[in-house]
Amino acid sequence: MTVLKGLREALVLLVIGLVVVAVAAGVWVAVSGGDFVSRFGIALMVVGALLGVTGDLTLSRVGMLGARAAFGLAPEQETGGGGRVLTGVGIFLFVGLPLIVVGIMLIS
Repeated sequence: MTVLKGLREALVLLVIGLVVVAVAAGVWVAVSGGDFVSRFGIALMVVGALLGVTGDLTLSRVGMLGARAAFGLAPEQETGGGGRVLTGVGIFLFVGLPLIVVGIMLIS
């Protein structure tokens, strides 16, 4: 059951990413002209890379380590709450990587 929830979450994130990137590429083409497909591919690769790097909020936790240490608090522990099933690796493999691959295929 957890696998199906994770795949559903990945599908939702993938569709949302595609829609947001399509709108951004459309605005980019409307403002500066050019070919939609190549700009869509570039935007897909950028968003896929960003999702792969920042998908599990690791960067925000790393940014707070100094402040938490200054106040004598322990580092944050990832908990199983919040309704999220996918970890950072899952977001990279099932959302970020497919966006990057589709972007590369559109450019070439």
